[in-house]
Amino acid sequence: MSRTVIRGGLVVTAADELDADVLIEDGRVAALAARGSAEAAGWTAGTVLDATGRYVIPGGVDAHTHMEMPFGGTRAADTFATGTAAAAWGGTTTVVDFAVQERGRALREGLDAWHAKAAGQCAVDYGFHMILADVRDDVLREMRALTAEGVPSFKLFMAYPGVFYSDDGQILRAMQTAAENGATVMVHAENGIAIDVLAAQALAAGRRDPRHHGEVRRALLEAEATHRAIQLARVAGGPPLYVVHVSAREAVAEIARARDDGLPVFAETCPQYLFLTDEAMAAPGFEGAKYVCSTPLRSREHQDALWRGLRTDDLQVVSTDHCPFCFAGQKDLGRGDFTRIPNGLPGVEHRMDLLHQAVVEGRIGRRRWIELACAAPARMFGLYGRKGTLAPGADADVVLYDPAATHTLSATTHHMNVDYSAYEGRRVTGRVVTVLSRGEPVVLDRRFVGRAGHGRFVPRGSCQYTA
Repeated sequence: MSRTVIRGGLVVTAADELDADVLIEDGRVAALAARGSAEAAGWTAGTVLDATGRYVIPGGVDAHTHMEMPFGGTRAADTFATGTAAAAWGGTTTVVDFAVQERGRALREGLDAWHAKAAGQCAVDYGFHMILADVRDDVLREMRALTAEGVPSFKLFMAYPGVFYSDDGQILRAMQTAAENGATVMVHAENGIAIDVLAAQALAAGRRDPRHHGEVRRALLEAEATHRAIQLARVAGGPPLYVVHVSAREAVAEIARARDDGLPVFAETCPQYLFLTDEAMAAPGFEGAKYVCSTPLRSREHQDALWRGLRTDDLQVVSTDHCPFCFAGQKDLGRGDFTRIPNGLPGVEHRMDLLHQAVVEGRIGRRRWIELACAAPARMFGLYGRKGTLAPGADADVVLYDPAATHTLSATTHHMNVDYSAYEGRRVTGRVVTVLSRGEPVVLDRRFVGRAGHGRFVPRGSCQYTA
């Protein structure tokens, strides 16, 4: 029997803040105890971690990552080994990645391929969503089987015609199947057909620089697709609907209206939309390509709406959409044609720190920080109780966090396998010191001590907000 005591820290969860010791036994949280009471009761531990002056928080849950994702003739630069190690450095102890169905192929083939990529490689625990790229009768039947084995969330794209795009009829059929089986439907909500028209017009007019990526992916086309997805979900019988990477204030308004009507509609935004604006895509030369992602970065007024949505719970989750492509050799595939720039940004390592910076700046409170980064994504995707909290019986995924430490985000110091940082030179307050995954140290006093293969596949249940 292995036992660990974390003593002297301020325990912060989505529900509470308390001065307490955390008792860990065989990889799970055994108890939270008043300071010193464990020793007084004779509770002995082989390992004692001193958290004096630090927060003791649940490990982060990043519900939106793309390790080794194929896109635009290349693939995301982080492997499961490098990406999950970087996640651990940033205080995230569970990632939910996207397995990809290829057109004409079975869901099972895509899921098996992602299991093969991740098996024996991950430093922290992981789960999978399933991208539906080709909705057919046999695929709908497969959705039932995958839901039963712990992959109960399916992503459909209203963007990228000819690649991942599904039309309204396909989306409706998938939503109907999800409603029958207790699965969650995730949507990339942009009107891809209209965006392709605008992109072709921009190229024909000689507008080829990275900034035009954002100009053609208009906020109204994000809002229109969000509205359409909500109405399709209503027609389908109301499966939980989760809108990914929301960036536009008009889309937030559609989500807020649906939630006010009592519909099971949920949404995430990402750090890039909270801390960066479209000015980054207008950087001199080709530098703006570093910031090309979809949905795109938008102007300050959209950013303000996202922060309001996080405070009012119209947006419930902050995930990263971590999909890194190196500037040299990948992003530069789009020189002279913004439509060929691989879409995606690195971020899995910085989410917890950036959100803590929002606490420092007074945008959100400490418990809301943990709600957005840990508890809410765990509840949304059927992991809460095991992940996302510090409570008896939960996995001992624990982070010792120094709220006073300052550091500068930079490609020279980050651990993601990408040659630039989207936040280069940004100074933040707060830093991960030690990370435990199921009670085992992965980062110890700012030293990586984890290993590939420690991380396990975690089957998930249905959305706990609607259970």
